[in-house]
Amino acid sequence: MIDFNLSDEQEELRGTVERFARETVAPVIGDLYERGEFPYEIVAAMGKMGLFGLPFPEEHGGMGGDYFALCLALEELARVDSSVAITLEAGVSLGAMPIYRFGSDAQKARWLPRLTSGENLAGFGLTEPGGGSDVPGGMRTTARLDGDSWVINGSKSFITNSGTDITAFVTVTAFTGDGEISTIIVPNGTPGFTVGRKYSKVGWSASDTRELSFDDVRVPAENLVGERGRGYAQFLRILDEGRIAIAALSVGLAQGCVDESLRYVREREAFGKEIGRYQAIQFKIADMEMRAHTARLAYYAAAARLLAGEPFKKEAAIAKLVASNAAMDNAREATQVFGGYGFMNEYAVGRFYRDAKILEVGEGTSEVQRMLIARALGLPPA
Repeated sequence: MIDFNLSDEQEELRGTVERFARETVAPVIGDLYERGEFPYEIVAAMGKMGLFGLPFPEEHGGMGGDYFALCLALEELARVDSSVAITLEAGVSLGAMPIYRFGSDAQKARWLPRLTSGENLAGFGLTEPGGGSDVPGGMRTTARLDGDSWVINGSKSFITNSGTDITAFVTVTAFTGDGEISTIIVPNGTPGFTVGRKYSKVGWSASDTRELSFDDVRVPAENLVGERGRGYAQFLRILDEGRIAIAALSVGLAQGCVDESLRYVREREAFGKEIGRYQAIQFKIADMEMRAHTARLAYYAAAARLLAGEPFKKEAAIAKLVASNAAMDNAREATQVFGGYGFMNEYAVGRFYRDAKILEVGEGTSEVQRMLIARALGLPPA
């Protein structure tokens, strides 16, 4: 019989992150969010807790855990705030993981200890202004080998953690030949590498997202990550894993909507009684809990296949699709439960509503997830 109960160690981790989110993140994140300010002190605290090192072995400064441990942490953080959660998710699965999965021993020794400790962050330079979901078709960034250096030209868009004071580098995908995509590390501060201003975003306002440009950027030839020409395949693997992490984050937001609504309906009165006594409100919250529960099972199942070494692409797409839908639906319903107060940024559900939509877009749109599921079922590509 399948057991969905967490082990004692997993439950301890979940509880620790839950307390951290409630006691450390919740009291300050509203002000940081409104100012669009990156949460450096919170990130430093997460680093000291070992959250950035959760899925990495101790030899690289990690905690010796696994990807599911990261997902548990992301869910608990997102129950309170998604800006903090996405900073952790991108820092681990998009920043450090490509180096751990595909980097050389020298690259791992140089970069991973400071990434897994949270002292540094790294960006994932894949998406381009004219590309979106069509990564190969829309890619214009190039890198040519000139002696012992790569010379990179092009631009990237919507890159998380790329312009903070503690960002160490961005891993960039570029055409290195005819139809050949490779991955190259570009340290921040390299001449010709320009980090743009922060985007003015609808949500995730306390996270860092920027556009990047590369004008004859020179980096050493040894900054190539893995084999030449394998960059796109590498990042497909990273994205498959990342969809499970985004699903966990989405579940956290969906569950946070339940948490906030339950608290509010016990305090708010209308027509002479608590609004939680009205069946219409009860049904809304019951549906919200149902969505969060179902989405959690979906990402648990995908993570189990990942950890077992089994194919998980379809399950990751299902989890990401179900969970992002749950987050968006729950954010809308929670805002409705709160009424006018749900439209105020001082209430968490206002932030949840602003944050939820990007979950249906980032790391593969909902349409892309449906495409992946259809292909896994043997249906022909369009």
